[in-house]
Amino acid sequence: MLPPSLSTTVPEGDPTPDPGSFRDPANRVLHADGQILRGLDSRAAAHWQALAGTEFFRSLSAEGKICGTELLAPGSAPAAAGRWAALLRHERIPVVSYPYEWSFTMLRDAALLHLEILQAALSAGFTTKDGSAYNLQWRGSEPVFIDVGSFEPAREGEPWAGYRQFCQTMLYPLLLQAHLGLDFQPWLRSRIDGLETGQLRRLFGGIRRFRAGVLTHVHLHDALQARYAGTGSGAVRAELRAAGYSRNLVRAMLRSLDRLVRRLDWRPPPSHWARYRETCGYTAADREAKERFVGAALAEAGRPGLVLDIGANDGAYARIAAAHAGYVVAVEGDPVVADQLYRRLHADRERRILPLVMDLADPSPGGGWRGVERAPFAARVQADAVLALAVLHHLAIDRNVPLPEILDWLLGFLATAGPAGRLVVEFVHPDDPMAVRLLANKPAGLFPDYRRDEFERLLVRRCRIVRRLELPSATRTLYVGVPRG
Repeated sequence: MLPPSLSTTVPEGDPTPDPGSFRDPANRVLHADGQILRGLDSRAAAHWQALAGTEFFRSLSAEGKICGTELLAPGSAPAAAGRWAALLRHERIPVVSYPYEWSFTMLRDAALLHLEILQAALSAGFTTKDGSAYNLQWRGSEPVFIDVGSFEPAREGEPWAGYRQFCQTMLYPLLLQAHLGLDFQPWLRSRIDGLETGQLRRLFGGIRRFRAGVLTHVHLHDALQARYAGTGSGAVRAELRAAGYSRNLVRAMLRSLDRLVRRLDWRPPPSHWARYRETCGYTAADREAKERFVGAALAEAGRPGLVLDIGANDGAYARIAAAHAGYVVAVEGDPVVADQLYRRLHADRERRILPLVMDLADPSPGGGWRGVERAPFAARVQADAVLALAVLHHLAIDRNVPLPEILDWLLGFLATAGPAGRLVVEFVHPDDPMAVRLLANKPAGLFPDYRRDEFERLLVRRCRIVRRLELPSATRTLYVGVPRG
């Protein structure tokens, strides 16, 4: 049985190649009629036929650990499929995210799923061509492996081809944060291929080299790369076979990697935002009124398909949104808070809320080849409703972003929603204790336009206000706006 997100209709129209799928010439992801296809050349098609008949693949697909996939019947595919010998159809992941938008525990869980799938594949005579973190996506807080085209029959005496990618995009970022306390997200965002071995070796000098996993997977790995830098990969594989390298050694390495990744943990410093509910100054009456307002606004929106919660904090309003919507993307700027939110959602097996960590004043741009291999965040998230609660004053005062630009940015996520779109936004008055605290750190008179009347004027120019509520404390006002056409 196909997952609900895997369409049973035959796609129409010309398939469009996905700009982020081109590095493996044997297969490529395509888009057609809103569906996700994968073109396979003749060799990859033969590998798929063998893979689809294995118990491990069927079992992991049924458990949701590998994305739902089916072979399109001959003759049913679009004529413009071109040179491909076969076409697969994949279930559609609600929202695409990238590893530099994941929290520490998200990346660790993704790495563990990758290792679990690879170990199961090896037992069935298969391996994966690569080990990139980009091979995984999320259904809410549950990771899923999406690169079905990466599977191929394993060859005796050859190492795992994806080991280097696994280290650079998953293991090394985890080591960086677990051992040095450095957030890995900026490092991954700046290098699409991940962290280089030589970089990590310089960071883990002296006694740091003896921390878990570093000596083997950083220093020894870097030394071996230097040794074989001038040697072709075919010659290296031949040398390994001659030395008795076997599939059992690959399995042993994967078990060792699995143990290492499970042991890695991040003990973050105290975060002000982790206790925001206790320190934000809301009264119980404020919180109750705000929760009712948000729930009513989303209920009136007619069950939006996707809600974007900007500045999600502990996820309280994301959970309210999930009761009224098909899917929620909860974005939080503090890595500590985002990781705590993920852990709670994952413990609840919540598959309707995707938690992401991102600097809201510096959201993910396009990247990779020609700047489109990785799409910008705004292009990947087209919402039906946007929640911007207790966040606008931080962008406006703390990060000096003009109010008109903040509103334009928020409404940009509703560009395809039409008249059903909803912006639920909270304006924190200048005399609110939090705003007073932020303004105290700025030169006097720097924000003369940060006023409720000016905010309402800007909002009315862009939206029809359908709901308004001043919270009982009288220092914060909530609005529901419908974007003007």
